[in-house]
Order: sequence, then structure tokens, then C-alpha cells
Amino acid sequence: MEHISRKYLVIYEQSKDGYSAYVPDLLGCTSAGETREEVEENIIEAIKLHLEILEEDGSFIPPSVSYSQMLVIA
Repeated sequence: MEHISRKYLVIYEQSKDGYSAYVPDLLGCTSAGETREEVEENIIEAIKLHLEILEEDGSFIPPSVSYSQMLVIA
């Protein structure tokens, strides 16, 4: 199987209990962790597993179409 690099936007959110992350372009691909570092490691593994399952099922691998921008509101 050929290795293909893919780039996906990951959204990180902090709560009182830790951190969560999700990938807007991969429906249902989420993760959580107590620290930012932990959730980052977890979401990378979640993305890899998500893509692996899609490939094994012969399902469509969604392209990355999301983007982000920080806005300053005065």
C-alpha cells in the first residue's frame, strides 16, 4: 500500500476537565485528553485509525476542505 500524506484541520478546545479535539473533515473523528500534549497525541492516532478503517472498507477518503482564521473583534 502506497503511503499518502494528508493534511487535516484539527480544532482543539479546552474545558474544565482537560482538552478535546475534532477533525471537521472526518465526521466522528474526535479525541480527548487531560493535557494539550495528550490530546494532540490522541487525535493523531484517532486520525490514523479513522483513515485506516475507511481504506479497509473501501470508503471514500474525504479531502481536507476546512480552514481556520483567527479574528480580532474590537
